[in-house]
Amino acid sequence: MTRIPIAILGSGNIGTDLLQKTTHSDVLQTRLLVGIDPDSDGLARARDMGVDVTHHGIEGLLGHKDFDDIALVFDATSAKAHLHHAEVLKDKGKRVIDLTPAAVGPYVVPPVNLDEAIASFGKSAPNVNLVTCGGQATIPMVHAVARVSERVPYAEIVASISSRSAGPGTRANIDEFTQTTARGIEQVGGAEHGKAIIILNPADPPVVMRDTVHALSVGGDEDKLRQSIHDMVEVVQSYVPGYVLKQEPVFEDVDVTHPDFGAMKGKKVSVFLEVTGAGDYLPPYAGNLDIMTAAALKVGEEMLK
Repeated sequence: MTRIPIAILGSGNIGTDLLQKTTHSDVLQTRLLVGIDPDSDGLARARDMGVDVTHHGIEGLLGHKDFDDIALVFDATSAKAHLHHAEVLKDKGKRVIDLTPAAVGPYVVPPVNLDEAIASFGKSAPNVNLVTCGGQATIPMVHAVARVSERVPYAEIVASISSRSAGPGTRANIDEFTQTTARGIEQVGGAEHGKAIIILNPADPPVVMRDTVHALSVGGDEDKLRQSIHDMVEVVQSYVPGYVLKQEPVFEDVDVTHPDFGAMKGKKVSVFLEVTGAGDYLPPYAGNLDIMTAAALKVGEEMLK
């Protein structure tokens, strides 16, 4: 099939890794990489690849000779910048996949609600949001628990990433990360209450991304919960090969009394994950960034197909 032209806003780590991934795509072709630093490594790499670049930000995108042909824009800048970009691109009739935690549009986590997102994209929702790296890694597990439980009153995730893989954009978005991920746990994952914690690990040599998911299952059968989790891992691995369970899920019978959801009996389900990057542009330990760009590629390809 003819590859469809797209543009990437942001020439930092995430934008450049996404650029590299699109070179392997049969669906997407990066026509333009947009940055604000003329000396950025991302723009230099794009030039070497024969991709058009601009260091004039959103204005450079709007003024590009191929702007009208661009079918989809990926925003890999920051939550604050995306608020402006979203308005500008909406007025221009462009569809946007947001890799920041701005949460302007509805959340999409490919193995959970991609079909729903495709149905609304470009109609009621021209802008969709990929939540966060922690959300892409853990919300599938929360959903895996919720889909075989009567209810999931509470779910909590802890995302631990290498400090080296947390660039300026990630660090500027820490507050948005916790808030957006918690909402995603609820709105997409299916938990009634969600909480998210991020840890920047300064260990040297750098460690790969680790994620811990704790969810309270009411009415869930242990065998069905375990199978649902394993099935979901296989789906995520289809586009993020470095996504693995570090050990079998752990189950604990608990009596819970909480002011928000009262007293109940259930199973505490604990899932321990590791995400190793594909090494396209970023080092393998940067699985937190890799899962975002892999999810973005998946969503973009399926939507434009």
